[in-house]
This record gives sequence, C-alpha cells and structure tokens, in this order.
Amino acid sequence: MTSIEDRRETPLPNPWHFVALLGGNFALALGPWFVRMADSGPVSAGFWRLFLPLPVLAILAVRQHRPARDATPLKAWLLVATAGVAFALDLASWHIGIAYTRLGNASLFGNSGSLILMVWGLVAAKRLPHRIELAAMVAAISGAAILLGRSLEIDHVTLIGDLFCILAGVFYFFYIMLLQGARGRFESWELLFTSTLASAPVMLGIALWLGEPVWPHVWWPLIALAFCSQVVGQGLIVFALRHFSALIIGVVLLTQPAVSILIGWLAFGETMGLLDALGMALIAAALLLGRLGEAKSR
Repeated sequence: MTSIEDRRETPLPNPWHFVALLGGNFALALGPWFVRMADSGPVSAGFWRLFLPLPVLAILAVRQHRPARDATPLKAWLLVATAGVAFALDLASWHIGIAYTRLGNASLFGNSGSLILMVWGLVAAKRLPHRIELAAMVAAISGAAILLGRSLEIDHVTLIGDLFCILAGVFYFFYIMLLQGARGRFESWELLFTSTLASAPVMLGIALWLGEPVWPHVWWPLIALAFCSQVVGQGLIVFALRHFSALIIGVVLLTQPAVSILIGWLAFGETMGLLDALGMALIAAALLLGRLGEAKSR
C-alpha cells in the first residue's frame, strides 16, 4: 500500500522512471508477506515498518529541504500530523486484515481508497459519474460482493480480514484528503518523514492496546518490511509517480495484487477458484477504470 502521491508536472519519463514505478509497486507487494512472517503482532510489525526507516527518511528530508522557502504555518504541520494518525489507522487496519484474509484480497481491498477518492470527487463536484466512473463503481461493488461471499464460505474470520482491509481503504481516503491542504508546503521526502513520524507512536499505542508482542525474536522480516515498503517502495514511487498518467499508474498498480496472489500461493498455499478470479478481475478493473475516470475529469 502506497502512502504518498505526488503529481506535479515534470518532463516526460524515461525508461528508468518506469522501472522505478514497477519496482516500487513490487517492493510494496512484498509487504504482506513480511507481515505474515514477523513474530511480533501485525500492528507491531507496522510500527517497526514506520520506526526503523525514520533516520534514513530524516536524512533525505534534510537534503531536500529548501531554506529559502517561506516558513511553514502551524496549520500545515497540524494537517500533516493528523494525516499521519489517519495513515497509522489505515496501516493498522490493513495489517490486521493481512493476518486473517488471503494476500490477494488484502492487496486489492487495501487499495480501495483510490475508488473512495473517485466517489468523493463526484460528490464534491456535484455531478453524475461519467460512463467510465460508473463502470468502475459497478465493477468494484460486484467484485467486492463476490470476494466477500467467497471469504464467508471459507471462514467468518477470513471475511473479518476482508472488512479490515476495506476499512484501511477508508482511512487511506482520509489520509489523502488531509494531505491536500499541506502538500504544497512540503517537499516529497519532508512530507513522508513528517507523516511517518506522526504515524509511528500511534501504531505503537494501538499495538500495546491490543496486547500484541512488540519486541520480536526474529528481526529480518521487520527489517525487510521497513526497507522494502517504507524506503524502497515509497522512495521509488515518490521518484517516479509524477512522471506518468493515471492510466499507466493504474496498470502498474495491478502488479501489487498479482505479486500478492503469487506469494500467497507459493508461501501459504492459498488457492484461487474461478469465482475468486472473477471477483479479483472485477476489483482490478475497477481500480484501472477509476484511474481512467480520474484522468478524464481533469
């Protein structure tokens, strides 16, 4: 799950930008596997994902800082801090969902925030959806209904995992909305560092409240999670995302659930029937159509 979007106008991309975009999505797709492998609780794993990279993010933020810029108002700092809390709730919900549902479902439902943003855009603009946007909503509802029904057939706990991942998408929506008012005041690495700094203590508090073990016996899954998700994944996407259209971003985004499905099958024996494939295809189509609708509305 990606946490920062940067869409300022920049020159046309070169092949390395596409490699970075693809690599960032692949690194993020490995995250659910490392959460499952960690011997801490799932929310505790999210805390370490945020806490361990803070020194690296701080260095990158300082190097990117522009001293000549006007002083950042308190309101912008408060917005980013509140966004960090929302991201912590997003990540906590998603990691709990990862522990209970299939990795493919977790990846698809965890990215549902982009569809919620599309619906909110229609409400804010007080207009009816275009055909592409309407198709995205129908595909999303149909695919979600199929996957939720299939999860219920497997186990009630699997369904609860799906619902936690959908809740994560709702929190992600609030996270992005809160960042809108502050994004112009921060550089990309500054924004990522500040929001991460606000998120980490909230994640720790949730983990302790749930009674999860925080200190792990085996560190490598947490180090890999922090490195792949918060440094490599986010870093490559921050570097590449601004160079591409909504269509390209939507297509590459679909590599995340594809990798998660493959890992779920190879590492955990998670199988997928025809109905599962149909539901996932509909959700994937909804994510792609949502990006197309976003581009069309600009």
